[in-house]
Amino acid sequence: MINVTPKAIQKIREAFVKQGVAEGGLRLGVQGGGCSGLSYLFRIETKQRPKDEIYEFEGVKIFVDPKSLLYLDGMTLDYRESLIHSGFVFDNPNAKKSCGCGTSFSA
Repeated sequence: MINVTPKAIQKIREAFVKQGVAEGGLRLGVQGGGCSGLSYLFRIETKQRPKDEIYEFEGVKIFVDPKSLLYLDGMTLDYRESLIHSGFVFDNPNAKKSCGCGTSFSA
């Protein structure tokens, strides 16, 4: 299961409008690389893939491939704003260690 906070849903919707995306969803995934071994994949896609798990939050679809779900199960996607930094935050219980920027991790 993947969770997405209301603030993250709002920001995803804003990104869809900015990109002119009327259909599709947000792809969340994991790929090799980054300073901790694995990095998060985060992009807008116009359609799902045949084996994707699909989560829907207030009309926003999230696509996750089966291999990535092994690393993302139980994760919460949030959006946080501060004076220094604003952006999406991955709260992943499967990450044993993560880098300072929060975009890569090891499991």
